[in-house]
Amino acid sequence: MNIWIAIGLTAAGCYLAKLMGLLMPAGVLERPVVQRLAALLPVALLAALTAQQTFGDGQHLVLDARAAGLAAAALALALRAPFLVVVGAAVVVTAGVRAVT
Repeated sequence: MNIWIAIGLTAAGCYLAKLMGLLMPAGVLERPVVQRLAALLPVALLAALTAQQTFGDGQHLVLDARAAGLAAAALALALRAPFLVVVGAAVVVTAGVRAVT
């Protein structure tokens, strides 16, 4: 039963966040600090999700093949590789490490 309360609260929170965005005056949304925050927030959320999925297994921090794949992807990004090459490098390295261990 508790899961349904969490789902309901999450749905209500998402709806209210969307409604607040629609009700905000244009002057507030056009402020430079708000625009900077709106541009950086998705990047920060994606980075946090990537870190949680890479280094966590539910209860503990882990360092396994996923970390090696992330490192390969970061290296490919640093070398300015195309997106498909970045993903491919991460997949190949992760699979290679899993095959070896």
